Amino acid sequence: MPGTRGFVPRVLLYHASRDLVPLYSIYSLLFADHGISAADISLLLIIWSATSFVFEVPSGAWADSFDRRHLLVVSAFVYAAGFATWMTWQTFSGFALGFVCWGLSSALMSGTFESLVYDELVERGAPDRYPWLIGWAQSTAMLANLVATVVAAPLLAAGGYPLVGWASVAICGGQALLAATLPVSEAARRPSHDTPLAETERATSRYLAMLRAGLAESRHHPDVRRVLLLASAMVGLTAYDEYFPLVARSHGVTTADIPLLVAITVAGQVIGTALVGRTSRLPARAVGALLGGGAVLVSLGALVTPYVGFVGIGIGYGMLNNAMLVGETRLQDAITGPARATVTSVLGVLEEVVALLVYAAFVVGSHVLGFPALVALLAVPVLVVAALVARHLPPAGRVVDDSSLGAPPS
Repeated sequence: MPGTRGFVPRVLLYHASRDLVPLYSIYSLLFADHGISAADISLLLIIWSATSFVFEVPSGAWADSFDRRHLLVVSAFVYAAGFATWMTWQTFSGFALGFVCWGLSSALMSGTFESLVYDELVERGAPDRYPWLIGWAQSTAMLANLVATVVAAPLLAAGGYPLVGWASVAICGGQALLAATLPVSEAARRPSHDTPLAETERATSRYLAMLRAGLAESRHHPDVRRVLLLASAMVGLTAYDEYFPLVARSHGVTTADIPLLVAITVAGQVIGTALVGRTSRLPARAVGALLGGGAVLVSLGALVTPYVGFVGIGIGYGMLNNAMLVGETRLQDAITGPARATVTSVLGVLEEVVALLVYAAFVVGSHVLGFPALVALLAVPVLVVAALVARHLPPAGRVVDDSSLGAPPS
């Protein structure tokens, strides 16, 4: 079996580029400074999640039917178009259209990337490396996000929102180039001798077959169904990271300093996701404790003075991200059918449903409470989910010897 040495760096570079976006840490401030109210910011986030919701499962079936690499290239270009829209049309409608592009891009990538990685590792004889590699991929992405967040401060000082925004658009173009270096599936390598009409009919038939297979496994496979419900709640309920810049502003932090505080939370994500290879086999009780402890730290951090508080948020958010990735790796272990990307996209749909509920709660709650209090209150449902995870999360399905893996090869 071929090794993973050449494959791993390409995966890490591609996935890191997704979050090397300086605009991430300040886009909510961009909206606020262009007259978008707190409630309308949450409405924009709802539009974002709703778009991902609509396209998530269809895009998963596309990824099971066609060349996944091509979908990732398209995803990057749509991503760039969304940020370009924010720079050229700075009204509620323009920001909404940008979020539609972002949501479509996320749907095209969600499920596609994870399935490409998992199936490629199976083909290379190393499926047990998936938790380790996906953890490092998330960690390098968060490290890239940390760099982008820190860089956002001087970019903002030098050229304001336009410099930050157009730099982000350029980085998305680089992501498309990196996506083009990822492996091509075996099915895509095989030449087709069909006529164009027969090729279209065959592709349509395969698409519908993958869609049916993925939805059937999501509904009827007990472990898959259980992990889908638990993991979607774990991820969706922690969608409050979009509000961290507004939490800092509520505590009186200046716009120029906010990216530096947000960088603390990203640093927590870097550490938390990097450790997934070592925590992927934790028992359900430990995963539940990790999730619950992280939620409490984030909530306490949101309520206290920002500089100390954001350290707590960073540690807690790292714990949450670790637990979330453990849940997602359990899903990959549980999937046994051919429609891996479709099932993974069902997870994305369920995550968006939960996130939509969170954003809707912020729309209503922002009329009564500030962002720190709203973020703190989310600990209540997360603790309920943590208790369910401790009781019902299936065990890991594969044995991984982390000591033999070491650091990711260069």
